Amino acid sequence: MKEKTREFLEAHQSQTPSKWREEAEWRRDNWSWLQHSQKIAVKVLLKMKQDGLTQKALAERMNCTQQYVSKILKGTENMSLDTITKLEDALNIRLILDERSVSYSDSEEATSINMVAEEELGEKYNSK
Repeated sequence: MKEKTREFLEAHQSQTPSKWREEAEWRRDNWSWLQHSQKIAVKVLLKMKQDGLTQKALAERMNCTQQYVSKILKGTENMSLDTITKLEDALNIRLILDERSVSYSDSEEATSINMVAEEELGEKYNSK
């Protein structure tokens, strides 16, 4: 029985090896910046929907390709500050906290908001 099973599996195995392990290790090793990239992607998608913007229209505003915008929206692009700034300018939103815009009285509230967001993300990723 074992021999028949082995023959069946060998006859039906893929010619190209799976890369699931490498991809899982990459996600684990890059988790820190990936969580930020995913948050930005969600904010950008919501703003695009609100404004009725297509990927092509956003790309034109950012002076980049639609393909690059698509990569950003997947939430797996390690964006530079330049790219984040272009997104902010193109969509007229803030994607990262501007320290100058937080007054002393607001800093406690901003800290609370960040703590809640980190707890929610931590629960999401730790439960998997």
